[in-house]
Amino acid sequence: MCPKAESLSSQDAFPRTEFVSAVGRAMKILECFTSEDSLRHQGRLTLTDVAKITGLTRGTSRRLLLTLKQISYVDTDGKMFWLTPKLINLSRGFLVPNSLGEESAKILEELTRSLDESSSVGMLDGGEIVYIERVEVRRIYSSSITNGTRLPAACSSIGRVLLAALSDKDLHNWLQLYRLNGFTEKTITDPIKFWDEIIKIRSKGFAINDEELEIGIRSIAVPIMSPSGRTIAALNASTVSARHAKEDLVEQFLPKLIETSRKLAVTVGW
Repeated sequence: MCPKAESLSSQDAFPRTEFVSAVGRAMKILECFTSEDSLRHQGRLTLTDVAKITGLTRGTSRRLLLTLKQISYVDTDGKMFWLTPKLINLSRGFLVPNSLGEESAKILEELTRSLDESSSVGMLDGGEIVYIERVEVRRIYSSSITNGTRLPAACSSIGRVLLAALSDKDLHNWLQLYRLNGFTEKTITDPIKFWDEIIKIRSKGFAINDEELEIGIRSIAVPIMSPSGRTIAALNASTVSARHAKEDLVEQFLPKLIETSRKLAVTVGW
């Protein structure tokens, strides 16, 4: 069983005097446009919507929205607000240094050809994983996963490998913040069982997702380690249950994933 949980506020010694509240509130405003409410309305929100989602007052929300409009990160028609393409420039600051580069991309392509299955590299971002590189195998029907796609970390093989790399304290804080939502009848939603699964992943060095996110889809992931031994990302390969049994993931996929992970650790340069 996992140890007693600790609040996020105690996980580091960041001095409150160094925290700029206005910046934190502005980021809340930007992040609210990625919420489910925003997506249901094609990314357009009213002032009332923004205040409700962020928990900020209408006055504060209005001032921040108008400030963000003034610097062209938000636009408005007087009633609705939405994000502008200028934010894409900020994402480039992450994607460019964290993309795999030509040599590493070729290594990922080799893995996909060898397995005849799609492979991906992802990183942890809060309760989700973000795909930063993916090579799809060519089939009549392919998934909609591309660079930048997000999936729930708790029930993805990449996510579980990355969560297994957290300390017990950080993992517990993570479990406090994010719910273990059920997507299929196989999804682990009990925190104690989830904790036990993470312990097993730490011991084995890899994670398998067996139809926990979507029935018929299986995947296996391994960590990509920095020279210092820190897990910096995770590599996975996915398949459908009609093509490969769960045992195939360990017997056929795992050795090639481990080999590819070692090659990527040398070439990514993170």
